Amino acid sequence: MTTSYPRIAGQSLERLAALSDGIFAVAMTLLVLDLRVPVGEVTGQHPVWSGAGRAADRAAWEVLVEVGPHFLPFVMSFMTLGIFWIGQQTQFNHFARTDRHLTWIHLAFLALVCLMPFSTNFVGEYPTARVPFVVYWLNLLLLGLALLASLRYAARHGMFKTEDVLGALRRRIVFYQAGYAGAVVLSLVDTYAGMGALVLLQLLSALAPPIPPFNRF
Repeated sequence: MTTSYPRIAGQSLERLAALSDGIFAVAMTLLVLDLRVPVGEVTGQHPVWSGAGRAADRAAWEVLVEVGPHFLPFVMSFMTLGIFWIGQQTQFNHFARTDRHLTWIHLAFLALVCLMPFSTNFVGEYPTARVPFVVYWLNLLLLGLALLASLRYAARHGMFKTEDVLGALRRRIVFYQAGYAGAVVLSLVDTYAGMGALVLLQLLSALAPPIPPFNRF
């Protein structure tokens, strides 16, 4: 009996995990490029006397103030990518196998990971505008939906080593996606407040403090 290609393609969890590691590493590295120091007076000055030193310090401070709005989106996105990397790897750890369709779901997820540097830069360039923050949130939403689609597909096709972890994986995604939606609503009032709320949610996700309801997710 002849075996069809779709039945044998995309069945290596190890290769998928390796590709995922590489893409996350590149995306997380690209985030720092948004923290570039702009070319200004400070780069051309040589403080050979006290006056020039004070002028250089003022110019350096102005550069730091200019770069400052980009730092919060960098921290926010680095933590976001770390959280989603852990989420994807946790799924891989509990999958007994994969197939072509599940592999493509995760390739779509990785495509969304590749968009994070763009979303981050958009927020960094326009930190007080609402549209970039909404675009950023849409990136987060689609990442979460891709992981939920992965869980649904794997559960329907018996790909879990044990299905007692399915509920915990699903609840965590839904809980934090609801929190991200709340941060977007807050950003309609103040975008920095929305970013601060996102960073707080990510800290709670990473630290998993023993306080309800965060100790359940």
